[in-house]
Amino acid sequence: MEKMNQSVIYIGLNDSVTHEQKFETEKYISILKNVCMSYHVAFSVNKVSGGYFHEDGSYVEENTLELTLLGQTPKMIREIATDLCTFFHQESVMVTSSEAEVYFVQDQLLKKE
Repeated sequence: MEKMNQSVIYIGLNDSVTHEQKFETEKYISILKNVCMSYHVAFSVNKVSGGYFHEDGSYVEENTLELTLLGQTPKMIREIATDLCTFFHQESVMVTSSEAEVYFVQDQLLKKE
């Protein structure tokens, strides 16, 4: 078992000016994948729905991408988050980080072949 940093970047898909999603979610996922490939990082992505309140008190619901990265430095996470914030035209993106215990389970039958 190995301990490593797990970071999750939450990227809303509503445009920061129009407050509406401009493109299909799959196009945003394609951009996200290209960003991760350009940084040479392994990742997983989930589509989720969420809601939040703006500073003026108005409530917004939107589609959100949840990008999970393991074992990356805080500097790398910040760079990726900044790029995604810019590419997706967001006011901000949210990042959470925690230490995770990671291990891999293998099929013993495959090892015998």
